[in-house]
Amino acid sequence: MNYFSILFFSIFLSNVSLAGITPTTNTPFPSIDVKTLDGKLVNTQDYLKDNKITIVSFWATWCTPCKRELDAVHELFEEWSTKYNVQVLAITIDDARGLTKVPALVQSKGWEFVVLSDGKQELQQALGFQTVPQSYLLNAKGEIVYSHIGYQPGDELELEEQILSLVQE
Repeated sequence: MNYFSILFFSIFLSNVSLAGITPTTNTPFPSIDVKTLDGKLVNTQDYLKDNKITIVSFWATWCTPCKRELDAVHELFEEWSTKYNVQVLAITIDDARGLTKVPALVQSKGWEFVVLSDGKQELQQALGFQTVPQSYLLNAKGEIVYSHIGYQPGDELELEEQILSLVQE
């Protein structure tokens, strides 16, 4: 492969990643310590033991599209958890100052899924993403099978299609 082929391929992969489309690789989700909203240290793997399909959504209090995405997922959460055995982990990347706003926001929104904090962005760094919202869909084995960057109304329908494909496997 010559230099220009390698450069083109690198640019192509960057653009694919920026578009929110990443190859399905069945990569295991990282085992990283994060915190609960009451400050308890937990490991991400603690939430992947129940053989459930898991949606992991990274967000921040200052991110309007993040809150819209989580609102849309919240509207479908009860149905998805019953119908597909899905759980949601909403992981904030807020720093210490922003984190003080999270409990009140979660309560006002009525979000009923697990909310965790990656305040040091260690999980974010392990996954190698820069922008929120960033969502991952994990199969029952805890492997990443789909990821998506950003949020537009209707993205939750694409997510449900991805969930359905896992259930039908």
